[in-house]
Amino acid sequence: MAIRIALLVALAALSLVFIMLWRRATATPAMAATGTTGRMPSPVQLAIGFVTNFFDTLGIGSFATTTAVFKLLRVLPDERLVGTLLVGHSLPVVAQAFIFLAVVEVDPVMLVLLIAASVLGSFLGGGVAARLPRRPIQIGMGIGLLAAAGFMLASQLGLFPEAGTAITLPPVKLVLALVVNFILGALLTLGIGNYAPTLIFFSLLGVDPRAAFPIMMSSGAMMAMVGAIPFMKAGRFDSRVALGLALGGIPGVLIAGLLVRSLPLDALRWMVVIVVVYAAVMMLRSAFMRPAAGTAPLESA
Repeated sequence: MAIRIALLVALAALSLVFIMLWRRATATPAMAATGTTGRMPSPVQLAIGFVTNFFDTLGIGSFATTTAVFKLLRVLPDERLVGTLLVGHSLPVVAQAFIFLAVVEVDPVMLVLLIAASVLGSFLGGGVAARLPRRPIQIGMGIGLLAAAGFMLASQLGLFPEAGTAITLPPVKLVLALVVNFILGALLTLGIGNYAPTLIFFSLLGVDPRAAFPIMMSSGAMMAMVGAIPFMKAGRFDSRVALGLALGGIPGVLIAGLLVRSLPLDALRWMVVIVVVYAAVMMLRSAFMRPAAGTAPLESA
């Protein structure tokens, strides 16, 4: 219980630091010149935040779905996508972490070690990803979206391993899990979400899927906030769109986590697979085509 309380305090403290850094980043001349600061998000941006984080809380994931919607609506340039996802989704995932840490039982020592590994991965990966030009980001996100679609398809076809019942791991499996969580933390800074691969991996290790949720969300919250810092320093995000994800997302998380007990998600997951594959193809197409004139995001979004 003491470790769990310490984690909640650490999440709250990191959130306050994150908000201050976000506020400081928006005050720089470089960010002011983008025209993305000092303006409230549009209703569409708030709605995207609400819907993607609502379903994120139910285990569908938010990075792939948000990227798909952003590509469909041409909300912002590709080079600002990853930073905007990390900044905008961080606080809603903190809300998820608070909910699942409070209600789901998991080995606290394992939880802390896995969070530390994922945060280290995002810290090292974020410093690299924030300096990447547009094309590597597009290729990385395109591949990540195809992988996410593959995980979703495997889930729909019943190809996941049988769910286990363990809430802790023996030493050898724990070391393997730490390595995987480190890699997932680094991949998050390329816009590749961690929920689907985490669920698959912990199922392979025999962990109860319910125990994976506080691991996913606590790790996701901390590594997203840490991974977002280099993007904020570099000005590689859209503050207005990120604010829409955060302000719309937190109510979506609270409704899904506290009020929704069951929801027919099967048909929705099939639709998400199709949309994510479309977004992956468009992202890779953009990466291998010559840059076109007029890449500014649509103001109406």
